[in-house]
Amino acid sequence: MAQAPRPFLGLAAGIAAGLVASAAMAAFQSQAAKLLPDEGGEDPATVKAADAASKAVIGDPVPEPYREPAGQAVHYIVGAVLGGIYGVVAEYRPEARSGFGSAYGIATSALLDEGAVPAAGLGSAPQDTSLPFHAYGAASHLVYGWVLEGVRRLLAGKR
Repeated sequence: MAQAPRPFLGLAAGIAAGLVASAAMAAFQSQAAKLLPDEGGEDPATVKAADAASKAVIGDPVPEPYREPAGQAVHYIVGAVLGGIYGVVAEYRPEARSGFGSAYGIATSALLDEGAVPAAGLGSAPQDTSLPFHAYGAASHLVYGWVLEGVRRLLAGKR
């Protein structure tokens, strides 16, 4: 007999897992970025998103001493939101957990890095991004997906 979905537990477990997965992703990125060629000192998309939010609210970009922490806040907020969505979806659709979170990780990479970020003007278009940076983004999101599912499963159960 199938277990009834638990959307509130899924949401809470997903948010918590999303925060942990975001930390794991950031740790992976800090090491993996050392292997990439330097392609200019452009701000990360998260910092650009923080600037856009700051300009919308107060009319100015994030002041220099707060740029990196503001970008990190965007990273963790997005990770928690995506984790919450995953946690709820995983309660209703077991296939969302395919590949121990790999499918969701790759989906977030495609939707964010390849779609939303360029569309919002926060990063380069996919065709203008080098292959190593595509691989870096996909690998980063795979780490996110794996840790997301692992922590979600610890908190909400295997199902």
